[in-house]
Amino acid sequence: MQNGMQNALRPGSTRIEAVMVAISERIAARSLPPGAKLPSVRAFAKAMQVSVSTVVEAYERLAAQGLVRAKPGSGFYVAAPLAPLSLAQIEPRLDRQMDPLWVSRQSLESGVEVMKPGCGWLPPSWMPEAALRRAMRHLARADAAVLTDYGMPLGLLALRQVLSRRMAEHGMGVSPDQIMLTESGTHALDLICRFLLEPGDCVLVDDPCYFNFNALLRAHRVKIVGVAYRHDGPDIEQFSKIVAEHRPRLYLTNSGVHNPTGASLSPVNAHRVLTLADQAGLTIVEDDIFADFEDVASARLSAFDGLNRVVQIGSFSKTLSASVRCGYIAAKPDWIDGLVDLKIATSFGGGRMAAELVLAMLTDGSYRKYLEGLRARLAAARDAVTARLAPLGITPFLRPRAGMVLWCQLPSGVDSAALARHCLQDDVVLAPGNVFSQSQTAGQFMRFNVAQMNDERIYRSLMRGLDAM
Repeated sequence: MQNGMQNALRPGSTRIEAVMVAISERIAARSLPPGAKLPSVRAFAKAMQVSVSTVVEAYERLAAQGLVRAKPGSGFYVAAPLAPLSLAQIEPRLDRQMDPLWVSRQSLESGVEVMKPGCGWLPPSWMPEAALRRAMRHLARADAAVLTDYGMPLGLLALRQVLSRRMAEHGMGVSPDQIMLTESGTHALDLICRFLLEPGDCVLVDDPCYFNFNALLRAHRVKIVGVAYRHDGPDIEQFSKIVAEHRPRLYLTNSGVHNPTGASLSPVNAHRVLTLADQAGLTIVEDDIFADFEDVASARLSAFDGLNRVVQIGSFSKTLSASVRCGYIAAKPDWIDGLVDLKIATSFGGGRMAAELVLAMLTDGSYRKYLEGLRARLAAARDAVTARLAPLGITPFLRPRAGMVLWCQLPSGVDSAALARHCLQDDVVLAPGNVFSQSQTAGQFMRFNVAQMNDERIYRSLMRGLDAM
């Protein structure tokens, strides 16, 4: 525990209290479950950079509070009942105001008066509201069973058939029976983690990556290792070393429009990743949620692999409606049966009405035209926002070919978390770089959502914040 005392010592607290906090947080985070032996007094004193007597006193106070108990001649053990899981307490410890879960809460809980250039979705006015209303009117005339019954375990067949045809357009020969509908993309990933992982397993993620990947993986109590993500995909040399050293069970990534960088995976990198994965027995989970933002599809690991070692997940929250929760998993046939059992255990029949709504919107003839307009609108917004940020010294990591995000580098010496705190005072919610970074090396970066940047107050707030840095 490097810098243990620095992390635990809070204003006004003593060294003894700092040791107590460090142990209490590990109990709350379940890294020290009931019955687990506490670190030896000497080892913890060295880790916390305090005296042995300080740790002894801290352990004795914890014992007096009933959190731990002493076994003469053996040491101290956790005595408290299992604490409720606290994701905020699981390492790596972050400033709570810049923690990924806090950033998500700010974006989800804030009212319309709050500007959200740090969120990851389109404004309501950009979404196909007319198509959604038509679909709802159509659904209102459906049979009573559609409105009241549970859905089938695999999900609505007609929608799975549509998804199968869409995947075929990307070079994937996927049977509808290889596709299972889920409650969302997040639910899809949660099921995959339940299916393939045990606590303590290693999972490889991009660095930076979508911050809720890290949050969900923390909930599954796995070890997370990041691989640097470049303009054309993961750093292959680093990828190879991590796979050899850590033997991860999963690699979780976006291949199309990467979140947050906006990069596109190159075919060369895709083949290298698949070769390394095959050699190491590594399963890849490819989140394809941004596929429909692309005019021309970039390389897909799932297409090259044929769903042998790759599982594809996705949803419709980014282009149709975040309120209509419907996602999917596409996997090899012998995995689907086990995933269906997990789906029944976690959500039973699934959201039948949501699937019917998505099907209606995808097949009413308006979706392709809507996407054409959306892509053009996003391209114009990316250019406009890039031009507005340039005078502030904020420059994109790259010029994305598609999508809503710009991963930008701030002027030298500016910390994105500090800038985010400053702008929050102006009711502007930003997404600072380190909420996306497992290694905490993206402090000079910020992710901007170009679709949420059409308000002059955002640029004024950024300017004031940069002037104050």
